[in-house]
Amino acid sequence: MPQEYWSIAARLAREGETAPFVARLVGKTKDAAASDGKGGEKIEIPNEAAAKAIVQELEQAPFSVSEIRRKDQQRHPAAPFTTSTLQQEANRKLGYSAARTMVVAQQLYEGMDVGAEGTVGLITYMRTDAVRVAEEAQVQARDYVGQTFGAPYVPAQPRQYTSRRNAQGAHEAIRPTSVLRTPEVMKPFLKADQHKVYRLIWERFVASQMASAVLDTLAVDITAGSYLFRATGSRVKFPGFLRVYMEGRDNDEEDAPEGWLPDVQEQERLRLLGLDPAQHFTQPPPRYTEATLVRALEERGIGRPSTYAPIIETVKHRGYVEVEDRRMYPTELGILVNSLLVEHFARVVDVDFTAHMEEDLDRVEEGQEDWVRLLRGFYGPFAEVLHMAEQNIEEVEMAPEESGEPCPRCGKALVKRRGRYGLFIACSGYPECSYTRPVGIGVRCPTDGGEIVERRTRKGRMFFGCANYPACTFTSWDRPTGRTCPVCGQMLVAKRARRGAPTPVVCSNKECEYKEAPKPREVEQVGAPS
Repeated sequence: MPQEYWSIAARLAREGETAPFVARLVGKTKDAAASDGKGGEKIEIPNEAAAKAIVQELEQAPFSVSEIRRKDQQRHPAAPFTTSTLQQEANRKLGYSAARTMVVAQQLYEGMDVGAEGTVGLITYMRTDAVRVAEEAQVQARDYVGQTFGAPYVPAQPRQYTSRRNAQGAHEAIRPTSVLRTPEVMKPFLKADQHKVYRLIWERFVASQMASAVLDTLAVDITAGSYLFRATGSRVKFPGFLRVYMEGRDNDEEDAPEGWLPDVQEQERLRLLGLDPAQHFTQPPPRYTEATLVRALEERGIGRPSTYAPIIETVKHRGYVEVEDRRMYPTELGILVNSLLVEHFARVVDVDFTAHMEEDLDRVEEGQEDWVRLLRGFYGPFAEVLHMAEQNIEEVEMAPEESGEPCPRCGKALVKRRGRYGLFIACSGYPECSYTRPVGIGVRCPTDGGEIVERRTRKGRMFFGCANYPACTFTSWDRPTGRTCPVCGQMLVAKRARRGAPTPVVCSNKECEYKEAPKPREVEQVGAPS
């Protein structure tokens, strides 16, 4: 059950200045009144009434700087890519599925025609869980960095990264076979998706052998009566590896402090410009994206580098999940299948089962376990469970949802069914009547007035087209809104948003620059306060 809580932010400025900065209420001051009993503690604001009471107190209180903490903070580069981290980063930065990323990486590994050199493999083996780098590749990267950016960008010693336990030691991390084949040099020889993935791999590897970045961080504590506010900021003092690459973030990860703060002094009085109370609700963990699911599989020891993409593609193609705004939502079919498996095969579908199995197989490989005894120990109990399941599981058929329309061919009710490419409308009289059509989105085609429906390419990517195809060939990657542009009269479309941002609505006419301002969210929903 979501629980309500509130936060309060203060917009402040120095005396005589207009540039504002924001400080957030973090608790009571250490010298708060003894009768309060909460001095130095984090404050909890459970509802609007409590927030308004605090705001009334703060509006009469003087704001002054009580403490300033400034320090240099080093930020180290990430290790070069493994299979899982490449899939995660390609999903975050490029929006690619794990399967698409691996197809492109396979092409780069097998070799591309790069002109005078002929056909050359551009990257090392792309199915690996190791972060080891060959010494000659380290030397080449360090030489390139020194010549391109200067000596301060080269660390004193080559960077070494530690692989996960049980990683295959003979493998290297995913890296370019030659740092000198820069993305710019390779661009004329690569397709767009090949170039994007190659750039990602090249930049990550080069950055992994560069000096750490140095951030100048500042934290300012501000007192207002018995309340304590805090403002934070950071700026880059020495960019180091950030000159080349910055690692992406998942939607559920907090961003680092942004910008800088005015040059305030301790005991300085500040001017209050306004107080902004905000309502929040605790939320369950966000739905998996492909990036966060791959990370979870790796952290739990489920699967191997070569299996992450097939796992995700299987649950998508079988209709167990639907992908919306790059997040995975279980379908009715997926929930039903999962419930049956948990009920009858609890041990096998336990999240730790595969990880333990991988460890058992590793012991077999190392000669510490007899494989025949291992299989007998598993199959005996499993065969009994399987037999019981065959006896007890009743045949389950999901009742299709009626659409409320009659079939235009035979007059029987139309129903929604799920197929290989998602939902579609079909006649309930199948197989006698084979009428089908895609699901509409409630918007008319701007070309012939037909209904616009969701369709999918053979690779599973969603697009929108006219239901009267092939008579009408209208298509759009972006979702039509049913509204027209006030500037040129063309169709307005909703583009896919990233990182939890509001959905941008723009004109479908590429020559028109009309764009609607995203509507602010009335209630922000975030994780529980820590």
